[in-house]
Amino acid sequence: MIRGLEGRDIFSNDEDRENFLARLGQLVKKTGARILAWSLMDNHVHLLLFSGPSGLSTLMRRLLTGYAGWFNRKHGRIGHLFQNRYKSIVCEEETYLLELVRYIHLNPCRASTVKSLEELDSYRWSGHGVLIGKNRNDWQERDYVLGQFGKGRSKAIRAYRQFMEEGQDAGRRPELVGGGLIRSLGGWSKVLSLRARGEQEEYDARILGGGDFVHAILREADERLMRQMKSRREKVCIDDLIKRLCKEAKVREEELRGGGQRKAVSALRARIAHLLCREMGISMAEAARKLGVGTPAIAMALRKKEQERKD
Repeated sequence: MIRGLEGRDIFSNDEDRENFLARLGQLVKKTGARILAWSLMDNHVHLLLFSGPSGLSTLMRRLLTGYAGWFNRKHGRIGHLFQNRYKSIVCEEETYLLELVRYIHLNPCRASTVKSLEELDSYRWSGHGVLIGKNRNDWQERDYVLGQFGKGRSKAIRAYRQFMEEGQDAGRRPELVGGGLIRSLGGWSKVLSLRARGEQEEYDARILGGGDFVHAILREADERLMRQMKSRREKVCIDDLIKRLCKEAKVREEELRGGGQRKAVSALRARIAHLLCREMGISMAEAARKLGVGTPAIAMALRKKEQERKD
Protein backbone atom coordinates (compact mmCIF):
# COMPACT_ATOMS: atom_id res chain seq x y z
CA MET A 1 0.00 0.00 0.00
CA ILE A 2 1.46 3.33 -1.11
CA ARG A 3 -0.15 6.62 -0.09
CA GLY A 4 0.45 10.25 -0.96
CA LEU A 5 1.84 12.58 1.71
CA GLU A 6 -1.02 13.87 3.91
CA GLY A 7 -3.51 12.14 1.61
CA ARG A 8 -2.53 14.24 -1.42
CA ASP A 9 -2.78 12.96 -4.98
CA ILE A 10 0.17 11.08 -6.41
CA PHE A 11 -1.36 11.01 -9.92
CA SER A 12 -2.55 14.19 -11.63
CA ASN A 13 -3.37 12.71 -15.02
CA ASP A 14 -3.10 9.61 -17.19
CA GLU A 15 0.49 10.42 -18.19
CA ASP A 16 1.47 10.10 -14.53
CA ARG A 17 -0.28 6.74 -14.25
CA GLU A 18 1.34 5.47 -17.45
CA ASN A 19 4.77 6.47 -16.18
CA PHE A 20 4.22 4.71 -12.86
CA LEU A 21 3.07 1.50 -14.56
CA ALA A 22 5.93 1.59 -17.07
CA ARG A 23 8.42 1.80 -14.19
CA LEU A 24 6.63 -0.98 -12.33
CA GLY A 25 6.68 -3.22 -15.40
CA GLN A 26 10.40 -2.70 -15.99
CA LEU A 27 11.27 -3.36 -12.35
CA VAL A 28 9.14 -6.50 -12.21
CA LYS A 29 11.21 -7.95 -15.04
CA LYS A 30 14.50 -6.90 -13.45
CA THR A 31 13.76 -8.09 -9.90
CA GLY A 32 11.74 -11.23 -10.63
CA ALA A 33 8.70 -9.98 -8.69
CA ARG A 34 5.28 -11.23 -9.80
CA ILE A 35 2.27 -8.90 -9.72
CA LEU A 36 -1.04 -10.66 -9.01
CA ALA A 37 -3.37 -7.67 -8.58
CA TRP A 38 -3.10 -3.89 -8.62
CA SER A 39 -5.10 -0.69 -8.71
CA LEU A 40 -4.09 2.97 -9.00
CA MET A 41 -6.25 5.51 -7.20
CA ASP A 42 -5.68 9.25 -7.16
CA ASN A 43 -3.84 9.30 -3.84
CA HIS A 44 -2.84 5.68 -3.25
CA VAL A 45 -1.82 2.40 -4.88
CA HIS A 46 -2.52 -1.22 -3.93
CA LEU A 47 -0.24 -4.04 -5.11
CA LEU A 48 -0.51 -7.77 -4.44
CA LEU A 49 2.70 -9.56 -5.38
CA PHE A 50 5.25 -12.27 -4.85
CA SER A 51 8.33 -10.21 -4.07
CA GLY A 52 10.90 -12.33 -5.96
CA PRO A 53 14.59 -13.07 -5.30
CA SER A 54 15.63 -9.41 -5.10
CA GLY A 55 13.25 -8.75 -2.22
CA LEU A 56 10.44 -6.25 -1.80
CA SER A 57 12.56 -3.35 -0.56
CA THR A 58 14.68 -3.22 -3.73
CA LEU A 59 11.62 -3.10 -5.98
CA MET A 60 9.78 -0.49 -3.94
CA ARG A 61 12.78 1.76 -3.35
CA ARG A 62 13.56 1.98 -7.05
CA LEU A 63 9.91 2.37 -8.01
CA LEU A 64 9.03 5.11 -5.53
CA THR A 65 12.30 7.04 -5.75
CA GLY A 66 12.26 7.03 -9.56
CA TYR A 67 8.61 8.00 -9.87
CA ALA A 68 8.75 10.71 -7.18
CA GLY A 69 11.73 12.36 -8.88
CA TRP A 70 9.99 12.28 -12.27
CA PHE A 71 6.69 13.56 -10.81
CA ASN A 72 8.38 16.47 -9.02
CA ARG A 73 10.30 17.53 -12.11
CA LYS A 74 7.23 17.31 -14.31
CA HIS A 75 4.93 19.22 -11.96
CA GLY A 76 7.52 21.72 -10.69
CA ARG A 77 7.35 20.67 -7.06
CA ILE A 78 9.88 19.76 -4.37
CA GLY A 79 9.76 17.59 -1.27
CA HIS A 80 8.31 14.21 -0.42
CA LEU A 81 5.55 12.74 -2.56
CA PHE A 82 4.73 9.64 -0.52
CA GLN A 83 3.60 9.27 3.08
CA ASN A 84 6.54 7.69 4.91
CA ARG A 85 7.57 4.42 3.25
CA TYR A 86 5.18 1.92 1.71
CA LYS A 87 3.17 -0.34 4.03
CA SER A 88 3.53 -4.08 3.46
CA ILE A 89 1.66 -7.07 4.89
CA VAL A 90 2.69 -10.72 4.56
CA CYS A 91 -0.35 -12.71 3.39
CA GLU A 92 -1.34 -16.35 3.75
CA GLU A 93 -1.86 -17.37 0.14
CA GLU A 94 -4.26 -20.30 0.49
CA THR A 95 -6.74 -18.34 2.60
CA TYR A 96 -6.50 -14.82 1.25
CA LEU A 97 -5.09 -14.76 -2.30
CA LEU A 98 -8.39 -14.61 -4.20
CA GLU A 99 -10.07 -12.36 -1.63
CA LEU A 100 -7.24 -9.86 -2.00
CA VAL A 101 -7.33 -10.02 -5.80
CA ARG A 102 -11.03 -9.18 -5.69
CA TYR A 103 -10.74 -6.55 -2.98
CA ILE A 104 -7.93 -4.70 -4.77
CA HIS A 105 -9.53 -4.86 -8.21
CA LEU A 106 -12.87 -3.59 -6.85
CA ASN A 107 -11.17 -0.55 -5.32
CA PRO A 108 -12.29 1.78 -8.18
CA CYS A 109 -15.89 0.60 -7.70
CA ARG A 110 -15.89 1.26 -3.96
CA ALA A 111 -14.48 4.75 -4.60
CA SER A 112 -17.12 5.36 -7.34
CA THR A 113 -14.35 6.01 -9.82
CA VAL A 114 -16.20 3.57 -12.05
CA LYS A 115 -19.96 3.01 -11.78
CA SER A 116 -20.27 -0.68 -12.59
CA LEU A 117 -18.40 -3.93 -13.11
CA GLU A 118 -18.98 -3.52 -16.86
CA GLU A 119 -17.17 -0.18 -16.74
CA LEU A 120 -14.40 -1.75 -14.63
CA ASP A 121 -13.88 -4.38 -17.36
CA SER A 122 -12.26 -1.74 -19.60
CA TYR A 123 -10.81 0.46 -16.86
CA ARG A 124 -7.10 1.01 -17.55
CA TRP A 125 -5.83 1.61 -14.03
CA SER A 126 -6.64 -1.74 -12.44
CA GLY A 127 -5.45 -5.29 -13.14
CA HIS A 128 -9.04 -6.54 -13.54
CA GLY A 129 -9.24 -5.65 -17.23
CA VAL A 130 -6.01 -7.55 -17.91
CA LEU A 131 -7.36 -10.70 -16.26
CA ILE A 132 -10.50 -10.77 -18.42
CA GLY A 133 -8.56 -9.88 -21.60
CA LYS A 134 -9.89 -6.37 -22.24
CA ASN A 135 -6.56 -4.69 -21.45
CA ARG A 136 -2.99 -5.88 -21.94
CA ASN A 137 0.40 -5.71 -20.30
CA ASP A 138 3.32 -8.10 -20.30
CA TRP A 139 4.20 -8.04 -16.59
CA GLN A 140 1.03 -9.10 -14.74
CA GLU A 141 0.62 -12.72 -13.57
CA ARG A 142 -2.58 -13.31 -15.51
CA ASP A 143 -2.31 -17.08 -15.96
CA TYR A 144 -1.41 -17.71 -12.32
CA VAL A 145 -4.50 -15.91 -11.01
CA LEU A 146 -6.88 -17.33 -13.61
CA GLY A 147 -5.47 -20.78 -12.88
CA GLN A 148 -7.07 -20.52 -9.42
CA PHE A 149 -10.49 -20.52 -11.14
CA GLY A 150 -10.08 -23.66 -13.23
CA LYS A 151 -8.49 -25.04 -16.38
CA GLY A 152 -9.17 -23.45 -19.75
CA ARG A 153 -8.86 -19.67 -20.07
CA SER A 154 -12.45 -18.94 -21.16
CA LYS A 155 -13.94 -20.99 -18.34
CA ALA A 156 -11.56 -19.44 -15.80
CA ILE A 157 -12.41 -15.89 -16.93
CA ARG A 158 -16.13 -16.57 -16.54
CA ALA A 159 -15.59 -18.01 -13.05
CA TYR A 160 -13.38 -15.09 -12.08
CA ARG A 161 -15.88 -12.51 -13.28
CA GLN A 162 -18.70 -14.22 -11.40
CA PHE A 163 -16.48 -14.15 -8.32
CA MET A 164 -16.08 -10.38 -8.83
CA GLU A 165 -19.85 -9.91 -9.21
CA GLU A 166 -20.45 -11.73 -5.94
CA GLY A 167 -18.11 -9.35 -4.11
CA GLN A 168 -19.45 -6.04 -5.41
CA ASP A 169 -21.64 -5.31 -2.39
CA ALA A 170 -19.12 -6.38 0.26
CA GLY A 171 -17.84 -2.83 0.86
CA ARG A 172 -14.78 -2.40 3.06
CA ARG A 173 -13.40 -5.64 4.49
CA PRO A 174 -12.11 -5.09 8.05
CA GLU A 175 -10.47 -8.51 8.07
CA LEU A 176 -8.37 -7.41 5.07
CA VAL A 177 -7.62 -3.82 6.08
CA GLY A 178 -7.83 -4.03 9.89
CA GLY A 179 -4.82 -4.52 12.12
CA GLY A 180 -3.50 -7.18 14.45
CA LEU A 181 -5.92 -9.79 15.72
CA ILE A 182 -8.88 -8.58 13.69
CA ARG A 183 -6.85 -9.14 10.54
CA SER A 184 -5.72 -12.61 11.52
CA LEU A 185 -9.12 -13.88 12.63
CA GLY A 186 -11.32 -12.34 9.96
CA GLY A 187 -13.42 -9.68 11.71
CA TRP A 188 -14.54 -8.44 15.09
CA SER A 189 -17.20 -11.12 15.56
CA LYS A 190 -14.55 -13.84 15.61
CA VAL A 191 -12.32 -11.76 17.87
CA LEU A 192 -15.12 -11.31 20.41
CA SER A 193 -16.06 -14.99 20.19
CA LEU A 194 -12.47 -16.00 20.89
CA ARG A 195 -12.25 -13.64 23.86
CA ALA A 196 -15.57 -14.88 25.27
CA ARG A 197 -14.19 -18.43 25.31
CA GLY A 198 -11.01 -17.24 27.01
CA GLU A 199 -8.86 -18.50 24.13
CA GLN A 200 -5.83 -16.86 22.56
CA GLU A 201 -4.52 -16.72 19.03
CA GLU A 202 -1.11 -15.48 17.92
CA TYR A 203 -1.31 -12.40 15.70
CA ASP A 204 0.72 -9.56 14.26
CA ALA A 205 -0.50 -6.42 12.48
CA ARG A 206 2.04 -6.99 9.69
CA ILE A 207 0.65 -10.43 8.82
CA LEU A 208 -2.64 -11.45 7.19
CA GLY A 209 -3.29 -15.05 8.14
CA GLY A 210 -4.34 -17.51 10.82
CA GLY A 211 -2.52 -18.19 14.06
CA ASP A 212 -0.40 -21.06 12.72
CA PHE A 213 0.69 -18.98 9.72
CA VAL A 214 1.49 -15.99 11.94
CA HIS A 215 3.52 -18.21 14.26
CA ALA A 216 5.48 -19.72 11.34
CA ILE A 217 6.30 -16.29 9.86
CA LEU A 218 7.40 -14.85 13.20
CA ARG A 219 9.52 -17.93 13.94
CA GLU A 220 11.19 -17.63 10.53
CA ALA A 221 11.87 -13.94 11.15
CA ASP A 222 13.35 -14.71 14.58
CA GLU A 223 15.61 -17.39 13.12
CA ARG A 224 16.81 -15.03 10.41
CA LEU A 225 17.52 -12.33 12.99
CA MET A 226 19.48 -14.79 15.14
CA ARG A 227 21.59 -15.81 12.13
CA GLN A 228 22.32 -12.16 11.38
CA MET A 229 23.24 -11.46 14.99
CA LYS A 230 25.48 -14.53 15.10
CA SER A 231 27.20 -13.39 11.90
CA ARG A 232 27.80 -9.93 13.36
CA ARG A 233 29.13 -11.41 16.61
CA GLU A 234 31.53 -13.66 14.69
CA LYS A 235 32.74 -10.70 12.66
CA VAL A 236 33.46 -8.68 15.80
CA CYS A 237 35.06 -11.71 17.43
CA ILE A 238 37.46 -12.25 14.49
CA ASP A 239 38.40 -8.58 14.32
CA ASP A 240 39.10 -8.52 18.07
CA LEU A 241 41.21 -11.68 17.77
CA ILE A 242 43.33 -10.21 14.96
CA LYS A 243 43.78 -6.96 16.89
CA ARG A 244 44.90 -8.82 20.04
CA LEU A 245 47.35 -11.12 18.22
CA CYS A 246 48.87 -8.23 16.29
CA LYS A 247 49.41 -6.39 19.56
CA GLU A 248 51.04 -9.45 21.13
CA ALA A 249 53.33 -9.98 18.11
CA LYS A 250 54.09 -6.26 17.81
CA VAL A 251 52.85 -6.24 14.18
CA ARG A 252 50.75 -3.38 12.88
CA GLU A 253 47.32 -4.46 11.62
CA GLU A 254 47.81 -2.32 8.52
CA GLU A 255 50.96 -4.27 7.62
CA LEU A 256 49.27 -7.62 8.23
CA ARG A 257 46.18 -6.77 6.15
CA GLY A 258 48.26 -4.99 3.53
CA GLY A 259 50.07 -8.16 2.45
CA GLY A 260 53.35 -7.43 4.23
CA GLN A 261 56.00 -10.13 3.70
CA ARG A 262 58.32 -9.59 6.67
CA LYS A 263 59.07 -12.87 8.43
CA ALA A 264 57.18 -11.83 11.58
CA VAL A 265 54.17 -10.73 9.53
CA SER A 266 54.06 -13.92 7.46
CA ALA A 267 54.37 -16.06 10.59
CA LEU A 268 51.54 -14.19 12.30
CA ARG A 269 49.36 -14.44 9.20
CA ALA A 270 49.90 -18.20 9.08
CA ARG A 271 49.07 -18.50 12.79
CA ILE A 272 45.85 -16.49 12.42
CA ALA A 273 44.87 -18.39 9.25
CA HIS A 274 45.26 -21.68 11.13
CA LEU A 275 43.14 -20.41 14.03
CA LEU A 276 40.39 -19.13 11.75
CA CYS A 277 40.22 -22.07 9.34
CA ARG A 278 41.19 -25.08 11.42
CA GLU A 279 39.87 -24.16 14.86
CA MET A 280 36.99 -21.75 14.20
CA GLY A 281 35.80 -23.34 10.96
CA ILE A 282 35.99 -20.14 8.89
CA SER A 283 36.32 -20.64 5.13
CA MET A 284 39.65 -19.84 3.47
CA ALA A 285 37.93 -17.20 1.36
CA GLU A 286 36.59 -15.43 4.47
CA ALA A 287 39.97 -15.70 6.20
CA ALA A 288 41.61 -14.22 3.10
CA ARG A 289 39.25 -11.23 3.23
CA LYS A 290 40.02 -10.71 6.90
CA LEU A 291 43.78 -10.90 6.35
CA GLY A 292 43.94 -8.85 3.15
CA VAL A 293 45.40 -11.56 0.90
CA GLY A 294 44.15 -13.99 -1.74
CA THR A 295 42.76 -17.43 -0.99
CA PRO A 296 45.86 -19.18 -2.44
CA ALA A 297 48.01 -17.30 0.10
CA ILE A 298 45.84 -18.65 2.92
CA ALA A 299 46.10 -22.19 1.55
CA MET A 300 49.89 -21.85 1.38
CA ALA A 301 50.04 -20.44 4.92
CA LEU A 302 48.00 -23.36 6.21
CA ARG A 303 50.27 -25.90 4.51
CA LYS A 304 53.36 -24.25 6.00
CA LYS A 305 51.81 -24.13 9.46
CA GLU A 306 50.80 -27.79 9.30
CA GLN A 307 54.25 -28.77 8.05
CA GLU A 308 55.86 -26.93 10.94
CA ARG A 309 53.68 -28.87 13.36
CA LYS A 310 54.72 -32.17 11.76
CA ASP A 311 58.40 -31.22 11.92
